[in-house]
Order: sequence, then structure tokens, then C-alpha cells
Amino acid sequence: MLNLFKQDHPKGLYLLFFVEMWERFSYYGMRALLVLYMVQNLMFSAQKAGNIYGIYTGLVYLTPLIGGYLADRYFGQRRCITAGGILMSLGLFILAFAPKSLFLFALFLMICANGCFKSNISSVLGLLYGDDNSKKDSAFTVFYMGINLGAFFSPLVCGTLAVKYGFEWGFASAGIGMLIGLFLYKIYENKLLGDKGLNPVTSIKDDKNNEENGGNERLIALVVLMLFTIPFWICFEQAGSSLTLFAEYQTNRSFLGYKIPTGYFQSLNPLFIITLAPLMSILWEWLRKKSKEPTSVEKFAIALLLMSLSYVIMIFGGKSAEVSLVSPLWLVFAYLVMTVSELCLSPIGLSLVSKLAPRKFLSLTMGCWFLTCFIGDFFAGFWGGKYETLTSVQLFTPLAILSFIAFLILLILIPKLNKILKM
Repeated sequence: MLNLFKQDHPKGLYLLFFVEMWERFSYYGMRALLVLYMVQNLMFSAQKAGNIYGIYTGLVYLTPLIGGYLADRYFGQRRCITAGGILMSLGLFILAFAPKSLFLFALFLMICANGCFKSNISSVLGLLYGDDNSKKDSAFTVFYMGINLGAFFSPLVCGTLAVKYGFEWGFASAGIGMLIGLFLYKIYENKLLGDKGLNPVTSIKDDKNNEENGGNERLIALVVLMLFTIPFWICFEQAGSSLTLFAEYQTNRSFLGYKIPTGYFQSLNPLFIITLAPLMSILWEWLRKKSKEPTSVEKFAIALLLMSLSYVIMIFGGKSAEVSLVSPLWLVFAYLVMTVSELCLSPIGLSLVSKLAPRKFLSLTMGCWFLTCFIGDFFAGFWGGKYETLTSVQLFTPLAILSFIAFLILLILIPKLNKILKM
């Protein structure tokens, strides 16, 4: 891990690291409880809960398109980040302590919060480095570890509090996490970020990034790559719906007389990210020295192939679950493969957007990246909602096939996309 921090990065990176860590703590802590809360507390069917989950997580990734546009043209990224932190805290505390009739209003506030926050904090990180692209991959890997550090601890903290004291305390702890992140941000933003992202970009003369990186042809190639992330997110976001229900109802969670809370399984992915990200970085560096490092496009293809493999594992796990409760190792190994897949796609994609996006549309372009997450999450929730009507094998097999077909198509396009991107 220390290898990632050895490079001479701006101190603002580490502020954004911790702010994003706490924001993701709040989001993933809430997400780990959301489906179970709807099924067990609001008495929704799995289908209804899955649909609401899909719409919610989808809109979380759609609204950054709006938030990015508002930041680029009117408010600047930094003001939008502040607004996002306030709205997120408010939504979580309403979810925790307000009447259940305000459930959808709380979700609405958190959707707006993510719209203000998500694309803009990634854009500020890119702005810290200006036109120096040499350290951006490393910077976004460090940043991505902050995301997953928060995601690792949140299900453990929020999930434990929800089991011991009720869902409201799980949601409240997520809200407190967001307040901590907002407090840190407001104390240090001016000192460590300077004027980066403080004001909207309105001058065309500031838009050198696109011209120097190949113009519209590269942006088109970037959009094509974004389309291939949709099947990835459809599969990946089963973690909060069908895979959570599989852990709750079909997995033997007893260990030495202790029943493992279902929410703990949500910590597997971020734990593996924290563990594997430094190793992946070392691997890429080793391959780079031998001139054998995969291109960004090739890494995307590897990600889709590995995602397919993770659901092949779950097909076998689902088959075993037809007889009796299954070992949690099925989920552990599936999440492990899924995590390597994620490391080949998500931080690489964020870095690519930062490198190729026109400066005055940076947050808007980052919002377009998250738009693919919206589409993927929407269909993920729809498909995960079929948990009650399909067997696990019927549920997981189409996901394995979807990822594999996307892999094959991208494989055909690799030479053309590599030629355009040249990176």
C-alpha cells in the first residue's frame, strides 16, 4: 500500500481521500441495510424492495450528470460538494428518526446529495493535477482506496448497530459519518485545495485538455468504453440486492455459535479492494517495465471476463443452495473475483475521464461516466427483484452470459479503440 503513497502528490489528494471515505461510509452503510429494512421493517415484497433499490441506486448515478453541469456552469465543484454533504446527512437522519411515511423523501434527499457530490469530488481531484497526466492513474487508485476503506467499515459498524439496536441506529451512524467528512472538508478545503474547483469554468481558453488529447475522436472512444460498463454495473450491483438476499436466506451464517450479520458480506468487496489495489498497482508497474502492461481498453475486457467468472461461481453456489444452506465461501470467492474485475475497470475509467474530458465540461463528462452506473443499477435492481420468482441458477446464469458476451464484443473492438486512445 505504501508504494501508492510514495509519489509526490498534492496534499489535497489526502483531504479528498478522507472526505470521500466518510461519504462512502455513509452511502454503503445505508445501502447494506436498505433492502433488508424494506423487506423486514416496511414489509415490502422482495420484488418491490428490489425495484425501489434499483431506482434509488440508479438515480444516485444519474443525478451526477445534473450536478456536474451545475458545477461546471454556475456554482463550481466545491460548493456542490458542500451542498451534497449537508443533504446526505439530513436524508440519513430523516431515514433514522422520522416517521416511516417520509422514507421516500429521505431517499430523494440522498439522491440529490449524490448528484451534488459524486462527480464533483472526482473532478476536483483531476483539477489538482492540471494537464499532468503522469500521476493521475496512481492518484485515482489512492482515491479509490479511500472509497473502499469507508465501504469496508460501514457495513460492519452500521450493520452491527442495526442488528443490536435497530435499523434507525444503523442509519444514524451513517449520517454521523457524513457529518465527520463534511466537517473535515470545510476546515481544510481552502488550505489544501486552493482555488481548484472553487468557481465554474466559463472560458474556452481553459479548455486545452481535449485538444491536446486527440479531440472528439477520443471522446467518442471514451463513450464507447462507457457503454461497456453498463453490463458490468448490472452484475456488480447485485451485491446490494440478490446477493444480499442470497446471504440472508440461503447461506449458513453460523460460526462458532455466532450468527454473522448479513451486512458483513458487504464488507468483503472493499476489504479485497484495500488488500488487492496495491498488489494490482505493483503488477501493472512490473508489466509496464516489461512493455507488457494491458491498455485501458484491454483492462476493461479483462474486467468483463472476470465478472462473468464470478457469476459462474455463484451458479454452482446456487445449485448447492437448492439442497441446503451453503458455505459462505461461495460468496467470498465470488466477491474476490468481482473485486479484481472492479480494479481493472472503475479507477481506470475515472482516470480516463479526467485525462480526456474537456476542462470546461469536466464534471459533466464525469457525470456521463456515472450515467452508465445509473443504467446498470436500474436494471440490476429490476433483475435482483426476481429473487423470489427465480431459482438462484436461473438468476445468476444470465448475468454470467451477459458479461461474457460484452467481453467478446469488446475483444473485437480492442485494436480500433487502442489505436484511437493510444494509452
